[in-house]
Amino acid sequence: MKRFKTISVTFIIVIAVIFGCNVYYLISLYGSIKANVERDVMTALADADIDDMWERSDRANRAAMAARQAYTENGDSIIENQRSVSGIKDEDGNFITTSKNQEGETTVKKRPLRRDRSYSNQMVNDMSQQMHEAMDPFVDFNLSIMDSIVTERLADRQIYPDFVAVEVVDSKGNILRGNTHVPKDHSSNYDVFSLCFNPESGMYYRAYMTSLTSHIVSKMSGVIITVFLLLVAFTLAFCFLFRTVSKMRTIEEMKDDFVSNMTHELKTPIAIAYSANDALLNYDTTNDPQKKLTYLNIANKQLKRLGELVENILAMSMERRKTMKLKPETVPLLPFVEEIAAAQRMRGEKEIAINVEVDEGVSIKADTTHLSNILNNLIDNAIKYSGDSVVITITGNGKEISVADNGLGIPAKSIPYLFNKFYRVPHGNLQEVRGYGIGLYYVKSILDRTGWSISVKSKEGEGSIFTIKTGNDGQ
Repeated sequence: MKRFKTISVTFIIVIAVIFGCNVYYLISLYGSIKANVERDVMTALADADIDDMWERSDRANRAAMAARQAYTENGDSIIENQRSVSGIKDEDGNFITTSKNQEGETTVKKRPLRRDRSYSNQMVNDMSQQMHEAMDPFVDFNLSIMDSIVTERLADRQIYPDFVAVEVVDSKGNILRGNTHVPKDHSSNYDVFSLCFNPESGMYYRAYMTSLTSHIVSKMSGVIITVFLLLVAFTLAFCFLFRTVSKMRTIEEMKDDFVSNMTHELKTPIAIAYSANDALLNYDTTNDPQKKLTYLNIANKQLKRLGELVENILAMSMERRKTMKLKPETVPLLPFVEEIAAAQRMRGEKEIAINVEVDEGVSIKADTTHLSNILNNLIDNAIKYSGDSVVITITGNGKEISVADNGLGIPAKSIPYLFNKFYRVPHGNLQEVRGYGIGLYYVKSILDRTGWSISVKSKEGEGSIFTIKTGNDGQ
């Protein structure tokens, strides 16, 4: 048992370490997924920025066409306030952007492309900045449209926040273009993301959206559920293991007690019978017939007791054999019970009265050997656990058989365990009565195998009633 405890504790420690590692890796996985989600959000903001500029450009073109048509109808001329932007990559790895205003003046800007970043992303960012510089002074932001575009770009990446609102701020966080949808208290309830779309002007998009924690956790749900189920499975397995081991330990202790008691009980009748027989052999008893009869009765009584002990052990051995087969036959109940009662009345240990009140003409189907053992066990217990005299009443009607006595009775707390293997009812005032805790267990086991049942009613100081439900209709 000590080795088992050591192995169990070691195993629990190993499981705890593995579980701790799982928690650590879950936290790391959460951080990794969170970084990926945040990167997707920033990419969605960048895409939404380009889409918004196309939207603003389309609005500006429609407005310019309407103005041109209006001036043309009035016969006036129009000076278009327009600005074009283009960009190329030169041989030295620089990205060159050119812009032309309405006066025809061309502005050229050269920016070196960094090798540690994607060229395409850098060129798109530079062109986006040039477009903002050309468009922002003339076409104002429509943040309601920007909100819807950001929501669509997030949905493209399977991110579905309940709330999205975007505003324009400067590098210090001052609001340049406010959004009425942005809540006043957003410090803890919303995730905030910032995207610089015009570094020269220091302008940023600041996006508010409901916390993405649930989205991140949903991506980890498979791993979390699996780890949780493993933890539950290990916990249940350990509980079952420890309950089983605890039960086995209890049974082992009870079995040790049984072996100790049985060994003592076997040695006692053997020693007494041996002494009586030795006296008959070594002493002249021919002139003392009474002494001879006394010694013979002592030896006979002890051998009979030894036979009962061996019978109990054999009965338990047969009960444990899974291949044991019962041999039911039709048994006339009254003569069968009368025969058992007559044999029990001859014990002579104390004043024993056994009354048989079985209906005449009733027969049941049962294995006679085991039914005899069952009734003998019940009667034997009634005799042992009683005072100087005992009155036993056996009743039967084909559907049930009852064995009632006026003995010491059974404590209420012991009744639920009465048919457990090796269980003995504590009787402090009957130390000389030795039991083995297998008689009633044997009774219950055989009845279960037969398809019958047994119940008990008892009260301390008033006796007990054991009732066997036979499951027969009676004949």
